Amino acid sequence: MSVASFLQSQHDTAFSFEVLPPLRGNSIESLFNSVERLMQFSPAYINITTHRTDVIYKEVSPGVFQRTTERKRPGTVAIAAALKSRYGVATVPHIICSGFSPAELENELIDLSYLGITDLLVLRGDKAKADNRFIAEQGGYNHAVELCEQVVRFNDGQLLDGTPFSSAASPFSFGVAGYPEKHEEAMNIDMDIEHLKAKIDAGAQYVVTQMFFDNAKYFDFVARCRKVGIDVPIIPGLKPLTSLTQQALLPKTFHIDLPMELAEQLCRCKDNEQVKALGVEWATMQARELRAAGVPSIHFYSMNASASIEQIAKNVY
Repeated sequence: MSVASFLQSQHDTAFSFEVLPPLRGNSIESLFNSVERLMQFSPAYINITTHRTDVIYKEVSPGVFQRTTERKRPGTVAIAAALKSRYGVATVPHIICSGFSPAELENELIDLSYLGITDLLVLRGDKAKADNRFIAEQGGYNHAVELCEQVVRFNDGQLLDGTPFSSAASPFSFGVAGYPEKHEEAMNIDMDIEHLKAKIDAGAQYVVTQMFFDNAKYFDFVARCRKVGIDVPIIPGLKPLTSLTQQALLPKTFHIDLPMELAEQLCRCKDNEQVKALGVEWATMQARELRAAGVPSIHFYSMNASASIEQIAKNVY
C-alpha cells in the first residue's frame, strides 16, 4: 500500500517523521541511531529530505577565489533505500525543483523506480543561499506544480523528450507541502491555497504542512482548504523546540509565529534544557489535541530533536 493510500484509509492517527541525510563526509551510523530510537513507535513512513547543490567560492590563494559547487547533504535516494531495507518501513524521499534540472529529476525517478521506492514528497525547495529570490535551473521549474506534472507524465510512460517507455508496475504516488501560515512568497493565504489546489489537481494525493505551534492555525487552514475543494488528507507537521536560538531562528527561517503563551514561556527559559522540556510539553499538548481530532498522521521534524520526539511519542501514542 502506498503512503497516500494508507493516509486515505481508516486507521488510528499514525506516527511519522522526517530525517536529514548526514553532512558530506559523516557516517550514516548517527542517522541509524536516531531512527532506531523512534522505531519503537512503528512509524507508518519516514521522509528523507533533499538538498540543493549550491555555488560557493573558495579562496585558493590570497585574493583569488575559485567557483565550485557543493551539495552538503547528498545521498537522499541511497538513504531511502537503506532505511527501507534495514527497517522494512515505507520511505518517502523528497524531490525538489531547486538546484535540479528536469533531466536530473528524471534520472532520480528512474533510480527510485528501479529500487521499488514509489512514494515521494514533491517540493519546489529553497532558493540558493546567495540569491535574494528563487531562481530555477536553466530549463528548470519555478513551481512544484511543474514537477508534479513531470511525475505524472513519467507514471504515464513518457520521458521528457517524448519517448515512450515501459513504466514501472507501481506508479509513483506523492504528497506536497502546505503552509498554515502561508508560504513566505505568497501575497495572501487565499492565493497560497489556490496554488496548493493546483498541485492537488496536478496529481498530488496528500499534503504535509510546514511546522506550526498553534493548532488553531492548522484547523483553520484545513477548513479553508476544504472550502475550495481540497479533499485529500492534510497531515500536520510538528517540531519540538530544543534551543534558545529558536526564539529568533524559527520565525525568521520558516516565517511562522509562536503563540503568545508559548513565547512568554520560552522567554523565561534560562538554558537549552529548559527549552527542551518546554518543547516536549507544548508539542505533547499539540499532538494530543490533533490525535483527538482524528488526523490521519502526525509528522515530526526530527532534526536535532529525536530525543524530544521519543518522549512526545511516549506521551501520545
